[in-house]
Amino acid sequence: MDKVSVDDFVLSSRRVVTPDGMKACAVWISNGRIQNVVSLSDVPAGVHVEDLGDSVIFPGLVDSHVHINEPGRTEWEGFITATRAAAAGGITTLVDMPLNSTPVTTTARALNEKLSAARDKLWVDCGFYGGFVPGNSHDFEPLIKAGVLGFKAFLIHSGIDDFPNVTEADLREGMPILAKHNIPLLVHAELDCGQNKSAHSHAADARSYQGFLSSRPAVWEMDAIRLMIDLCREYTSPVHIVHLSSADAVPLIREAKAQGLPLTVETCPHYLTFSSEEIADGDTRFKCTPPIREKENQERLWQALEAGVIDFIVSDHSPCTPELKLLEQGDFQAAWGGIASLQFGLPAVWTEARQRGYSLNDIARWMSGRPAEFLGLGNRKGSIAKGFDADLVILDSDANFTVDPSNTYHKNKVTPYQGKTLQGVVRKTYLKGQLIYDQDDFSHVSHGKSLIRETQREESTS
Repeated sequence: MDKVSVDDFVLSSRRVVTPDGMKACAVWISNGRIQNVVSLSDVPAGVHVEDLGDSVIFPGLVDSHVHINEPGRTEWEGFITATRAAAAGGITTLVDMPLNSTPVTTTARALNEKLSAARDKLWVDCGFYGGFVPGNSHDFEPLIKAGVLGFKAFLIHSGIDDFPNVTEADLREGMPILAKHNIPLLVHAELDCGQNKSAHSHAADARSYQGFLSSRPAVWEMDAIRLMIDLCREYTSPVHIVHLSSADAVPLIREAKAQGLPLTVETCPHYLTFSSEEIADGDTRFKCTPPIREKENQERLWQALEAGVIDFIVSDHSPCTPELKLLEQGDFQAAWGGIASLQFGLPAVWTEARQRGYSLNDIARWMSGRPAEFLGLGNRKGSIAKGFDADLVILDSDANFTVDPSNTYHKNKVTPYQGKTLQGVVRKTYLKGQLIYDQDDFSHVSHGKSLIRETQREESTS
């Protein structure tokens, strides 16, 4: 019989999303971990039980692709606003990208600056990536020793001049180091091979979404992914394709996985929710790279998720100040590219998934379990199971809400989700058994920790 502590408590529901499916059961929480998942009749006497009825107990989401931008660009976002928005969206673990902050995280010294900036500001657990830019492969070992969870590289201009894209020669220099340590390389996979130059010049009608879409053709993704698969095969180095937008690449990816290559792929809620046909000219809230493509393409992305060719879904939360979106000019060529969506990923995906016959267990696999496994945290994050962190979401899966600045918690409220009605309301979020979000109220204390790769231990940022 499991030992009972005075601070133990139980959350029960008729709808608990477990690795064995949804079932009626009780989640016994002790010292921040899940002590056990039991039937109500097996709850020890004297332990406080909160019966949640038909509300869903869902595993905390793991979002492995978030741009927080602190230090240096906190007018875009910051650790407090980002991690609170994450908590409101049911995300209990996220990983910060190495660009958009100043300095960019391409050295161990810059990582230490970021860790210092995060001190006492994390409402959820937060890991960090190192940056891979031309000439910094000598920084890989110190960054790996410092505990980064992976390295991010661009094959095309990142939008930030101090985070330049790498070439094939750079990749050949750096990938053997990453292969040696079995560290994933996350790649923005667009490769401008010169096609369609007339379309992606600053067109006469820069407000045209179709003009912008044609300026970032699907072949850019195909060529980049083909290159990364070849290098993945050559160096046996883990490669992760971020924010896949083009379903044309799915057969390439499927074949590479069938060959046993260490290749993983993510897509994002905006590619699964929006389609190019519905985007009005000049509405730069929708600008992101790679771009949102056609409805037919979107359906093929859903099919690739179902088949396991795409591994998981993450936000790619990429906020900026409203001025940088050039909303009045509506200039798709000049506006900042990025979707602010951290808080809305779960309801956005659930809204679309349920219409296609997918279950909450599918969502848990795509947004909790698989990203946790990718980060090397699959033995403690992303599942409601004995021994895992008590990272839990109380979800009213049948309720809906309309996205509005008044219920948006990331710093800048510009988002293409504004005005959209979504299904699924996060009522409460627990991080290691601590209630960090409760129906629009946040805990007064930041309970989040920084996550360090090598030992899978937590390093307090307090």
